[in-house]
Amino acid sequence: MARTREFDTEKAVEAAMNAFRLNGYDGTSIQDLVEATGVGRGSLYAAFGSKEGLYLAAMDRFRANYALPLVELLRDGAPGRELLREVLVAAVDEIVCDGSRRACLMVGAAVGRIAHDPQVSAHVQSTSDMLEDALAQVVAEAQADGQFSKERDARIVARYLVTTMHGLRVMGAINPDRESLTEVAELALDAFAPSQAA
Repeated sequence: MARTREFDTEKAVEAAMNAFRLNGYDGTSIQDLVEATGVGRGSLYAAFGSKEGLYLAAMDRFRANYALPLVELLRDGAPGRELLREVLVAAVDEIVCDGSRRACLMVGAAVGRIAHDPQVSAHVQSTSDMLEDALAQVVAEAQADGQFSKERDARIVARYLVTTMHGLRVMGAINPDRESLTEVAELALDAFAPSQAA
């Protein structure tokens, strides 16, 4: 019986994550994953159990690469509105610089997988909740400093910003035009500016 070939699991998961981002779960075959990772089919199954197992590992990697650093950035103590603008503009820059127009893995999972995959649904929900919690804290601080209106609850504003970030990624995949995407990001922040009325 052939021995399972050893390979760099981290590199394989990274490559699989990019394959899933390019083609989605359904559009990525096991053979696609073999070619993307350079790892044999038997070794992939031995390490991850199934295509879904590798997909879940890729989602963990996506969260580690993108969501967790974003949450850390949101906790750095910079002025709220300035920090939120930095986050949105950084998202736009990432979208524009990605010449392959890779999709956000979380958005792709939300659209294509959560309706019939409880594990994927739980993963997407927990990641979204984590980001929303961090944004809500920054929004609340911006409201306390007078940078944002207090008309809306900080949690609702945070949810709106999460939606905006996901929307930027979707629209960026259609047309990665920096000026257009930045205008949307600025509008999202302006929507919660304090009223200038006396």
